[in-house]
Amino acid sequence: FSGISTFAHLPHVRCLTHPETAFDIGIIGVPFDTAVSYRPGARFGPRAIRAASARQTSFRGFNPRAGMNPYTSWAKIIDCGDVPVTPMDNGLALHQMTAAYHELLARPALAQSLPRPRLLTLGGDHSVALPALRSLSAAHGGKPIAVVHFDAHLDTWHPKKYPSAWESDQASFNHGSMFWLASTEGLIVNGSSVHAGLRTRLSGDGWDDYEDDDRQGFLRISSDDIDEFGTAGVIKSIIDRVGTEQPVYLSIDIDVIDPGLAPGTGTPEPGGWTTRELIRILRGIEDLNIVGADVVEVSPAYDGNAETTALAGAQVAYEVLTSMVKGGLKRNPPVIAASEQKVVRDEL
Repeated sequence: FSGISTFAHLPHVRCLTHPETAFDIGIIGVPFDTAVSYRPGARFGPRAIRAASARQTSFRGFNPRAGMNPYTSWAKIIDCGDVPVTPMDNGLALHQMTAAYHELLARPALAQSLPRPRLLTLGGDHSVALPALRSLSAAHGGKPIAVVHFDAHLDTWHPKKYPSAWESDQASFNHGSMFWLASTEGLIVNGSSVHAGLRTRLSGDGWDDYEDDDRQGFLRISSDDIDEFGTAGVIKSIIDRVGTEQPVYLSIDIDVIDPGLAPGTGTPEPGGWTTRELIRILRGIEDLNIVGADVVEVSPAYDGNAETTALAGAQVAYEVLTSMVKGGLKRNPPVIAASEQKVVRDEL
């Protein structure tokens, strides 16, 4: 109960101002929410998720489903603090976020066998996925990244689907068009990406939004599909579509969970998955080659006294961290520099 609130009581290092600190997985907060279309407040999401993770500790962090404790395994995991981002100018904010991701992903990981460190973003609204994908693509030699996207909404909408009397680049950057922007920039693998948990309304009077989504190469898994195929069917659909080799960005909007269980979000849609179902699916896709991830749209002002949305976000982040660590054991058996081994043991 003492000390500053970091995710799972992990060591806190302001990574952007301490480049000498090497790590394998960094938790980075992005307190930004001025690209939302409905209810603001997700700028306080990183703080809420960190507070909700207080019951997670390295000495009681063994994950039975994975047979490992992600906090005491090979990876040095630290809380990197937050990206300093302005709420006054979305164009500048996008530049700040992109520069931060570029800086962190250009650094070597502590484990010599890991090509680069992994980042798990605590949002913030969903627009933070665009700067993350820009930097991940750059870090992978300009190649596109597959996206596995858990959300009630498509988020591949053309910016003109959010009408404005004065069109601008800043207005185009929002939490419903960031994947459209990423697709047009060639950042997303066309034909190997997935939406899961959809139950959104569409624009206009027809299927234009789906047709545009098809052109961007996403497979759509609706919230209702879980009734037909179960969690096992959803898992199989994702694995079949994406495979286990290509780099994947895992993007999790907390509104994929039904608002009866996770009310603290900016664009709630009734009819979503349960927290248990989402976690079961995340556990089932642990073999994906996850190179980056986010948990976004936690907006604590709309949460209840029990802070159920923030708790769900913290648990989802724990499951993603576990998959990152377990995947690292399989893909890149870690080699830690001898000079760092004692440091890692001491910190754990």
